[in-house]
Amino acid sequence: MTQDWRDSVELTEQQSLVRRSVRDLCAEFGNEYWRERDRTATYPTEFVDALAADGWLGMLVPEEYGGVGMSTSEAVVMMEEIAASGGGFAGPQSIHGGIYNSVPIVKYADEGLKADLLPRVADGEARIQAFGLTEPNAGSDSTAMETRAERDGDEYVVNGEKVWISRVEDSDYLLLMARTTPRDEVDKRTRGISMILVDLEEAYGNGLEIERIPKTASRAVHSYQLYFDDLRVPARNLIGEEGEGFYQVLDGLNEERLVIAAECLGLGEVALERGIEYANEREVFGGPIGANQAIQHPLAEAYADLLAAKKVIYSAADRLDDLERTAAGAEANVAKYLAAEAAFEAADAAVQTHGGFGVAREYDVERYFREARLTRLVPVTQQLALNYLGERVLGLPRSY
Repeated sequence: MTQDWRDSVELTEQQSLVRRSVRDLCAEFGNEYWRERDRTATYPTEFVDALAADGWLGMLVPEEYGGVGMSTSEAVVMMEEIAASGGGFAGPQSIHGGIYNSVPIVKYADEGLKADLLPRVADGEARIQAFGLTEPNAGSDSTAMETRAERDGDEYVVNGEKVWISRVEDSDYLLLMARTTPRDEVDKRTRGISMILVDLEEAYGNGLEIERIPKTASRAVHSYQLYFDDLRVPARNLIGEEGEGFYQVLDGLNEERLVIAAECLGLGEVALERGIEYANEREVFGGPIGANQAIQHPLAEAYADLLAAKKVIYSAADRLDDLERTAAGAEANVAKYLAAEAAFEAADAAVQTHGGFGVAREYDVERYFREARLTRLVPVTQQLALNYLGERVLGLPRSY
């Protein structure tokens, strides 16, 4: 490309430092590395270990606990860079939880737990990669969760199931969301849900069993179904106030959604770059196929959409602290919606540009296409993002 993606928005000095540092690290893990991780459905352990060793998993941990003390604006740069450097969606997703699951600990855990855990997260010794929210019978309606954590003296006894829980195999701890008060005993369905830290090493075989879910979209980052059968967790592992866990999750939702948008953005960028490279190199009927408008226009449209999404993402990330909650939610949902749509269109154009080779593993774009389709579903569907905008911004009646 004649224009570097990284030059399309103005970065602060610290954001530029993050970009250079992460790009240098990603250069050690080239296309073949990610291609092989996808082909063999193998978690990118070496990549994650390298990031952890450099302290990146603790980038949102305050300096007083040994972390870097950065913010969402730097996390956006980091995740876009990892995806755009060849990792696609799997690259940033392999560490997403490790970065953002520390935030509720910082905000809500008691000082004893923070002092014990956060320094170990910051130096890469301990990882909180897994977040246990989604359930088979609840889906997007998180308040319908059925997993229970009942208080029994100094412990909680956990029973239930979780599904689509990622990165469990690379996690020392699970942030578990469970009902501590039955739904029919609370005045609002969002109450009675608590956040509890589970030590996975202690839990395995003592009330927790896990099962890997075969999937095709992002094969390097695995998802699991979790089964809880009278798992006992120390009550001191409660994060924040009992019954207020749902609101604690909401408190960081806008920041995390912007980071997801950046991951979609980087995925779309690398897909588009591959399409442009092939369009310039591949010759048919005496000239490069990129000279044909049927090839050129979809790539140009993808560029326009990705650039627009990038402007929204970075603008929102820079202003997030100054926006009131509804405005911040609007911008975060717009960013995720636009970035996921743009990523899909870019990946689709890249596959089409490659013709028959678009479904060959060696060109990577079929992997980007699979992952781009996934971004329209996670962490929330595009329809839920539109619901938020329709109801909270446009003032339309609630649809569910």
